[in-house]
Amino acid sequence: MAGLNVGSLGEYIREQRRNAQYSLRQLADAAGVSNPYLSQIERGLRRPSAEILQQIAKALRISAETLYVQAGILEERPEGVREVQAAILSDTGINERQKRVLLEIYEAFRKENAGADADAGSAGAGSPVNGDTAEGSPAAPTPLRTRPDATLDSEKPDQPQK
Repeated sequence: MAGLNVGSLGEYIREQRRNAQYSLRQLADAAGVSNPYLSQIERGLRRPSAEILQQIAKALRISAETLYVQAGILEERPEGVREVQAAILSDTGINERQKRVLLEIYEAFRKENAGADADAGSAGAGSPVNGDTAEGSPAAPTPLRTRPDATLDSEKPDQPQK
């Protein structure tokens, strides 16, 4: 993960605040943060958490992902990847360390799969790897079989109702 680019993040937030025609105090109130804290973020003196960035983004009516990219928390990526990363970062049920670890694991899986895709391409086009289908999804489960002597409810003779 890239380092937090606090200075340009603060400048970006200040620019967005001015475009939205908010005073510093109005944005602080709308985002649920203190006026001095928001001022310190804008001046590049504080490193806001992902939750604070999400609150600021919501108050500014911009995407949280945009602020995460500005902060250097997320890299500019295809939409699906950014959505996963943003979902992890915006989860209030886990702490910052857990979020960082989840993002690192997610990135490791993506790199591993990119390497496996390259290896599969050179080993034989479209050949299944590790029980996966050619499309890369897990093989379909084997259908359940019934015993030969088993009968379905619809095959049972009518029974008198009790």
